[in-house]
Amino acid sequence: MSNRDLILLLEDMLESALKIKRYTTNLDYDSFLNDDKTIDAVVRNFEIIGEAANRIDPDFRAMYSEIKWNRIRGFRNRIVHDYFGIDYEIVWTIIENDLENLIGQIESVISNS
Repeated sequence: MSNRDLILLLEDMLESALKIKRYTTNLDYDSFLNDDKTIDAVVRNFEIIGEAANRIDPDFRAMYSEIKWNRIRGFRNRIVHDYFGIDYEIVWTIIENDLENLIGQIESVISNS
């Protein structure tokens, strides 16, 4: 994988994470649940993050093991294949607890690549 391709995938991940952050800023969980457009947009951007993570070379992922690549990829698979429906409480928990950290990690990887 070329460095250019890698950077593009990381930028896709970052752009989607920032969109999720923007879409959910000033929302609480109940507001999120009652906004179908935001749910659809957030889920779609999580799909993009997971798909991009899946395409990143495994050796590169190993160099940045602080990023939870397998969890990101697994979450994407759950969303795409809709195993027993999407649990929006999990989606919201990821937004609240993990998204900001992921944004910082991706920004750091991009600046070091």
